[in-house]
Amino acid sequence: MSMFGDGLDTAVQRAFTRPIPKSAGAQMRYLVKQLKGTRAVAQMLRISQRTVERYVKDQIKKPRPDLATRMENEVKKRWQPQIRAKARQQAATTGGIVIDTRARIGYTAPIGTSDDARLRHLTVALPPQYAARLFDAQQQGATDQQLQQIAAEALKDVYFQDSGRRAGSLEEVHFTDIEHVEFDL
Repeated sequence: MSMFGDGLDTAVQRAFTRPIPKSAGAQMRYLVKQLKGTRAVAQMLRISQRTVERYVKDQIKKPRPDLATRMENEVKKRWQPQIRAKARQQAATTGGIVIDTRARIGYTAPIGTSDDARLRHLTVALPPQYAARLFDAQQQGATDQQLQQIAAEALKDVYFQDSGRRAGSLEEVHFTDIEHVEFDL
């Protein structure tokens, strides 16, 4: 997927009240129950329907590493949807979201200012409206570049302009060379 999309998913997953199933059989049974059949799970995981049935019956206990990763990712996508929705709603309405990033950040500003991009490590609490924009864009299938642009606008408003109290002539923030980005609710 993407650095920003995965970061948002990880932040929401921290709100889970129960851990995902650990064993391959339990994960496969959960997927079969969610997708209402072994054929759909087999197509999604790109394995045979008979292999899915063997995992469900615990005849196979140890999947290949690539299959184990795919299974775990698919279970995480579907695990506790109500808790996930509640966490997103709370972040988008009252809590906001915290972004922790290390990236090259610069901006476009009038002549005579020090607008050279430089490597910065920022941990900034973003207000709920930016959390809502990030989650809405993610739900609508936004690309990593689009999510990055929303995060750059948020950093411009909150970090550089201090919600309109300074740097009013700042035009655009450039958010490049991202080493890491993490989100927390």
